[in-house]
Amino acid sequence: MPEPVVDPAGVAGHTVLIAGATSTAGVAVAAALAGAGAQVLAVGSDAERLERVIEVAPDASVYVCDLADYAQVTALAATLHAEHGPIDGLVHLVGGWRGGGGLDGQTDTDWDFLHERVVQTLRNTTRAFNADLLASFTGRLAIVSSVSVDAPTPGGANYASAKAAAETWTRAVGHGFAKSGDTAAAVIFAVRSLDGLEPRLAAEVVALWDAPAAALNNTRRILTP
Repeated sequence: MPEPVVDPAGVAGHTVLIAGATSTAGVAVAAALAGAGAQVLAVGSDAERLERVIEVAPDASVYVCDLADYAQVTALAATLHAEHGPIDGLVHLVGGWRGGGGLDGQTDTDWDFLHERVVQTLRNTTRAFNADLLASFTGRLAIVSSVSVDAPTPGGANYASAKAAAETWTRAVGHGFAKSGDTAAAVIFAVRSLDGLEPRLAAEVVALWDAPAAALNNTRRILTP
């Protein structure tokens, strides 16, 4: 039986793409990855807000892209491949909240917003970079979900459903990783709220390169204060 694949250098020297890098969590993850020696590629929809990443990770490369537009994502992938080569990690932090008003308050407008940001951006980025992660010696995919998936409420039905869809998609990616060998892993981090947990999330993301893919793949980790 082959030995589990673990890079003794951890994330150092690996190229990691952060999708939705301008949030507080994205900035924290960028700083932690850069501090651990990774090459950070930060993607957001606002060039001015991406400056927050440069402040904490001066060597990071930043890119503006509408991740809900698959054509833009594939163009981004071509640019990144030309400038940096294939990526070793994808941290998906695109999200947003819409809810309240009970079941009758779950509007189509809110659902469309959540589906686009939570689900569509994940579908687009994982499809565009799946080959990279499979080819990497230690490919990693990480998303942030919500514990509301386990106990959805009427007022949060849209949100919990979108997060559940994202988790299902991530598990499907992880199943593909498992069929292709034990070098790539897909991990779900579930939180009640990310507020105050950003440093913990950042540390957990960095640590994904310290364990074998087979031990990580298709795991769901609940982060609590």
